[in-house]
Amino acid sequence: MASLLLALAVGCTGLYAGFMLIFQTGIMPALARLTDAEFVTVMRRINEAVPRGVFLVVFLGVIAFPVAAFFVPGDGRTDTQKWLVLGGLVCAALNHAVTLGGNIPLNNALAASESTGDRPAAVRAAFEKRWNGFHGIRTPLIVVSFGLLTAAAVL
Repeated sequence: MASLLLALAVGCTGLYAGFMLIFQTGIMPALARLTDAEFVTVMRRINEAVPRGVFLVVFLGVIAFPVAAFFVPGDGRTDTQKWLVLGGLVCAALNHAVTLGGNIPLNNALAASESTGDRPAAVRAAFEKRWNGFHGIRTPLIVVSFGLLTAAAVL
């Protein structure tokens, strides 16, 4: 059972890390080329579409599966493997803390600005740099988490 939980932890974390990397290296640079009005509109639509079904399962699994893998008695798991799982869990938890404390409040402010009629340039100026800053912190955290969990699984 512990091996299955670790495999699920690696799988969820890998999917989430890939999503974060693609957002940082492809999506946000592409959005940066848009006009202010286009950027604000597209980012709002992305923020509406992402936090649903499969994404939420992966987002929650990034924490739940490493916790379970750490606490369920292992199939002869070494202390090194346990520490790697714990390290992966800590990095994932920090990622989620940045997401919940930084990116999500900015996403909510972006959504709320739709009804206020604020100028797109002002909305973008209040959002993009700060959001990218938080994203630049959380992406390496989840990539490191994936690496640590993968190392625990292959040792």
